[in-house]
Amino acid sequence: MSGLRIGPAGWSYPQWKGVVYPAAGPHPLETLARQFDVVEINSSFYQPLKPEIVQLWLNKIQRNRRFRFTAKMFQRFTHARILEDREVEQFKEGLRPLLRAGRLGALLMQFPWAFRFTAENRDFFIRLRREFHEFPLVAEMRHSSWMAEEAIGTFLDYRVGFCNIDQPESIRAMPPTAFLTSGIGYARLHGRGPGYLYSQAELAEWAGRIEKTGRYADEMFVIFSNDASAKSIVNALQLQAMMAGVRAPAPIELRRRYPLELECFGARRAEQQSLFTAA
Repeated sequence: MSGLRIGPAGWSYPQWKGVVYPAAGPHPLETLARQFDVVEINSSFYQPLKPEIVQLWLNKIQRNRRFRFTAKMFQRFTHARILEDREVEQFKEGLRPLLRAGRLGALLMQFPWAFRFTAENRDFFIRLRREFHEFPLVAEMRHSSWMAEEAIGTFLDYRVGFCNIDQPESIRAMPPTAFLTSGIGYARLHGRGPGYLYSQAELAEWAGRIEKTGRYADEMFVIFSNDASAKSIVNALQLQAMMAGVRAPAPIELRRRYPLELECFGARRAEQQSLFTAA
């Protein structure tokens, strides 16, 4: 899958300093763009992005031509369901530098569990699609009612990607899926409990779903959001090696904290792999 990109959700976590990237040094995105081909922007969920800040981010990832950002839609649109023209335009303006640069992989509409499949919610889903018609949209549904045939048909009719998720089990929660409803394949792995680290067997299980989905997708994004103690970085590195054959070197401190999981992710091993592949 040439369009497969795996990476973490967010990067501005204080507990990552000195572990994932140097406490004082290059911008975190410079480090992450050497290891991964995608990062999901979390901050856009809480407030619109500022175009000048987005341009700074673009400058930090220039060396990786494959790199893409995905971004979460503003929560006032998806959760409060308030669509004011001024706010909508402000939010779009923050994303446009990514769109113009060809670096926006997808805009993720993350809905709460209470957003079930009803006629009213379907209409709002369509309204959001029309408001953001120029952006590549993906929707994350937490409630299993969105697996109904009519619901999937709405995704297909309006060319919205279906976000396949892994989350803690609960009544009527969306189970693991492998749906593809547009040219964009998307998977978000939240972990199955607080501070959850996926095992190799669990990653292999998801690799099967991702391969099934990504086989027909133009682009396939896999995002880990189990960011506590940098577990998202560990699992993203592991899955990237498993599926893409890319064993990016892990930071020394991260390897010290996860010696078993990252045993083969030292700089020397990665260099040897690169030489072997080139040969």
